Amino acid sequence: MAGLIRPEDVQTVKERTSIEDVVREHVTLRPGGTGSLKGLCPFHDEKTPSFNIRPAVGAWHCFGCGEGGDVISFVMKIDHLTFAEAVERLAGKLGMELRYAEGTGGRGRRDGEGGLGRRARLVEAHRAAAEFYASAFAESPEGQTARDFLLAKGFGLDDAARFQVGYAPQSGEALTRHLRAKEFTDDELVIAGLSGRSSRGLYDRFRGRVLWPIRDITGDTVGFGARRIFEDDRIQAKYLNTSETPIYRKTSVLYGLDLAKKPMAEQRRAVVVEGYTDVMACHLAGVDTAVATCGTAFGVDHIKMLRRILRDEAGLSPARVIFTFDGDAAGQKAAMRAFREDQRWASQSYVAVAPAGQDPNDLRLSGGDEPVRELIEDAVPLFEFAIRSTIAPYDLDRAEERVSAMRAAAPILAGIRDPALRPEYVRTVAGWLGMPVERVGSEAARAGRSSQGRSGPRGASPQRPGGQNGWAPQHAGPPHPGPPQDGPQYDGPPEDGPPYDGPPEDGPPEQQRLPRPDLRDPLVSAERQLLQVVLQYPGTVAPEALTQLPSDGMRAPAHRAVLEGVRSGGGLAAARTMSSQGWAAAVSTATSEAARPLVHELAVATLPVRLDAGTGQPPQRYVESLVSRVVEAGVARRISDALSALQRAEPGSPEERAKNEELTMLYRERARLRAGME
Repeated sequence: MAGLIRPEDVQTVKERTSIEDVVREHVTLRPGGTGSLKGLCPFHDEKTPSFNIRPAVGAWHCFGCGEGGDVISFVMKIDHLTFAEAVERLAGKLGMELRYAEGTGGRGRRDGEGGLGRRARLVEAHRAAAEFYASAFAESPEGQTARDFLLAKGFGLDDAARFQVGYAPQSGEALTRHLRAKEFTDDELVIAGLSGRSSRGLYDRFRGRVLWPIRDITGDTVGFGARRIFEDDRIQAKYLNTSETPIYRKTSVLYGLDLAKKPMAEQRRAVVVEGYTDVMACHLAGVDTAVATCGTAFGVDHIKMLRRILRDEAGLSPARVIFTFDGDAAGQKAAMRAFREDQRWASQSYVAVAPAGQDPNDLRLSGGDEPVRELIEDAVPLFEFAIRSTIAPYDLDRAEERVSAMRAAAPILAGIRDPALRPEYVRTVAGWLGMPVERVGSEAARAGRSSQGRSGPRGASPQRPGGQNGWAPQHAGPPHPGPPQDGPQYDGPPEDGPPYDGPPEDGPPEQQRLPRPDLRDPLVSAERQLLQVVLQYPGTVAPEALTQLPSDGMRAPAHRAVLEGVRSGGGLAAARTMSSQGWAAAVSTATSEAARPLVHELAVATLPVRLDAGTGQPPQRYVESLVSRVVEAGVARRISDALSALQRAEPGSPEERAKNEELTMLYRERARLRAGME
């Protein structure tokens, strides 16, 4: 049995880890209301940001797909880790040594050394391999061939050290022996893709090649790209990359992203090049936003990754994504592939091709840094490049060829998202073709109608995927404008997305018992806001306030489930002994699974009231009005129930007397509450 991490250590990891820092490794965040941040969701494709975090509470929630949780659940989902692996990874970054429950075998004894989980072991093996390869490159006599190769590309030893370029010895077992000496098991080396296994034992996956370590967005080395440098290399492929492993998927990594992500977010510009040396050349020339794919075409997963970093959102000033391609047929094919995916960007993308077709590395080698910078600055819109590439094969001196070229270009013109740009490109293309503007415009319009007839409007936003249970939140109706009219003024609906809508109608039976809270109901809206305050600012609510609410003291069943979680988590008195993160986690753990997504949402949702500038908390009058409104509604329901029972009671019976006494008490309680609201 695997050893269990001590609960107190798990809590310490959550409280010491900045959820903002962890999320920023994957998502560019901007203010989303007082105390919250928002960005594009890393778990589903969207054009408008609906992913929110509240650092003080240590919680995250996406109002688009319904996912949410704490920093551990975020790491689990984004990196596909188990709970224990996520905790171990975060603890490692904190430099914290975890303790495991005694008598359970110990996770370290199951997975290897030092209490590390499998992913951590594989990452550690890659870190050790990168150091070994870099040392072989810089210091070994055999590495001279690799050094000469890189020098011929225009890179010295300092440049190689900056990017930790390495060399794999030709012996075929050097790395395997080195990592075995560090007590990595044979199975770990094979699973990591660092060694292969044959009938004669293990052998090095990479031999006699220059290597570039491939790091994920957090900076962990997860794979390698290797280039052939010897003519007698038995593997003829020019490039050889790490195969798919538990920590490496080539469609989900970009070489250089760990170095480029910060300047990308600051400049809102990404440069996508074709090779490892092109990334090096760009960074050394001052183009520090350059990245490259790793043995695969630039695809959908790469786009999603860059969009989150660039904040490629509708309504913001456009980000710039610049592709560089060789001027040959393969480069043009790659450009057209990128053009087919252009609709996935909110902003327009660009392409840069040097006049003689050189790549950035060749440009820098022949002319220095300035030509590389000029190449990027002179990039043209990808639409323009696509149209020129499309009409290039046609002989425009012949009338029938001009018509064919016009028809080939028309679908591209029809696909231009910006309606203000489309007429300009129609005029430009008409000039290139030597044809009337009206005729080109009519052909583009016809192509647009044909495209809509086949597959709907081009450029329409993709259908949002469902949440973790396969359902996507939908509005239960327009949100009600806030608390009761005799409470504080409401400043409009929350900025960070739609309210919790409950589980799918066809979900598991236990989830079907939680209908969507109807925020058109003023009381349900007030209940939601009170629970937000309880989760985010528990110190502003008197500990005895919630004791006035019976178990069914809230109208919405989902809200009642969260209230029960608050009580089971220790109540407001316990909240005062915990950190904000600890309190939200305690309530989430104590809440039923069906209502847990709502806890995550309420923990990050922006309150519809301006916070006090001095305290950073909601105004006390606002909080008290919510408590009074929800408690009074509960009293009103009890009055209604008592009146109904009184009508059914026999005159003069003990039941009638008891109900009259209960009504007297309830009327007094309601009067007291109303007096407190004045």
